[in-house]
Amino acid sequence: MSDTSTIHRTGRSSNREMRRAARSHRAAEKLPYIRRRIPTVELLNSEAVEIIEANAETILEEVGIEFRRDPESLRLWRDAGAEVQGERVRIPRGLARQLLRTAPREFMLHARNPARSVRFGGDATVFSPVGGPPFVTDLDHGRRYGTLTDLHNFIKLAHVAPAIHFSGGCMVEPMDVPEGKRHLDVQYAFFRYSDQGCEGTPETPGHAADAVRMAGILFGHDVIDANCVLLGNINSNSPLTFDGRMLGALRAFASRNQGTIIVPAVLAGAMGPVTPAGCMAELLAETMAGMALTQLVRPGAPVILGSFVGAISMRTGAPTFGTAEATQMIFATAQLARRLGVPCRSGGSLCSSKTADAQAAYESAHTLLPTLLAGVNLVTHAAGWLEGGLVAGYEKFVMDVDQLAMMQALAGGMDTSPRGQALDAIREVGPGGHFLGCTHTQENFEAAFHQSTIADYSSYEQWSSEGSLNAEQRANAVWKRMLADYEDPGLDPAIDEALQHFMRERRAVLSDSLDEE
Repeated sequence: MSDTSTIHRTGRSSNREMRRAARSHRAAEKLPYIRRRIPTVELLNSEAVEIIEANAETILEEVGIEFRRDPESLRLWRDAGAEVQGERVRIPRGLARQLLRTAPREFMLHARNPARSVRFGGDATVFSPVGGPPFVTDLDHGRRYGTLTDLHNFIKLAHVAPAIHFSGGCMVEPMDVPEGKRHLDVQYAFFRYSDQGCEGTPETPGHAADAVRMAGILFGHDVIDANCVLLGNINSNSPLTFDGRMLGALRAFASRNQGTIIVPAVLAGAMGPVTPAGCMAELLAETMAGMALTQLVRPGAPVILGSFVGAISMRTGAPTFGTAEATQMIFATAQLARRLGVPCRSGGSLCSSKTADAQAAYESAHTLLPTLLAGVNLVTHAAGWLEGGLVAGYEKFVMDVDQLAMMQALAGGMDTSPRGQALDAIREVGPGGHFLGCTHTQENFEAAFHQSTIADYSSYEQWSSEGSLNAEQRANAVWKRMLADYEDPGLDPAIDEALQHFMRERRAVLSDSLDEE
């Protein structure tokens, strides 16, 4: 091979490395939460919305909601004027909506790094990663139970990922920690390894109270009573049921002015009717009942209308995602929340695929893009979700956050400033020329387009010579680089010791078993 050929090859390789380094540097720049500059899509006409709202009120009044094993919630509803028979609560038409008038239309969740605080409601969209899987997977070690180390890794990845604005909830269950004490390690990990906002552990009233106490140590107990620093994810047991654990956790958060997300999991054909309109009426009834209860606990407590929507396969009974019906329900959720005057949580990068393949990409894309266009405020499960939520995938996380950054660019709208209009470039180039070397291109090329961190745009020959790597294999290298580049945000030693002291005291009295709390 000639010296000239070697020089050219070396030069091409050097240029590739420079481009990759530039992309990596851009990816490390943390983005603020989204303020959408594109209009929301309202899928339902006014008649359809009014039908769903009327049906939800009928469900609340005639069928009712069960509040199980929680006398305090029953007392609050009885005092508010609802009909309580046993554990069944029938809520008069319009009462839940009236109670929700005290809920804030928008609210701020304060992070320990003020630059990473986020707003829920209005034109804001906040991306949050996967939450709750017991398993993890990566190309090196395959599918396995999650550990505390895996949780730390995902918190660090969320901390550095550009378009993850909020750390969310437990990204993977650390199965190597006893269930009854696990919440302490989970909450500490979020507070220790990231300075952006997060959720509190909501599994039981005691766990929720511990999360609030730990937040008080981190922020100051007087601070959190006046400011929201945690969100608690409160799931109903669809259809039309709340259990005592979730209700006690709801009160633990709301009574201290911390945010709650009321989230039914309504999979059409299983926990809801097989029709989207029927599912939405059920979902709206459940969320209105749960959200109204937060206002009975503490008027003005921040609350979010949540939905986890999909369908089941009529052949296998397994959950499905990215379907046309699920997309309709995401749009409807956001539209109904706006009419109620509360922030909305929905969507994500959901899929049923077992690996980060084409099925995962299609299903996730068909969930994520509608979520953005619907105007959802809090997008949970936005990165890392596999296997219907059973698995957190390292490579899938990287592939998803790449798409989140693209969604953020889309949400910014089209630049119509003088720079965006580019008339000076058109005048300079004129008819028959090209824009590669013009002044405008030279001044703007580095930030002209969204640049993927994992996509390959090279020729077949170049791609082949570099190992013929697919997107998942390239993502494997990216998450390892992200962890290597992670910079510890640190924590005040006195606060750290106070948290550790609290955890030692709680571990001494808690059982290893969740059922024995």
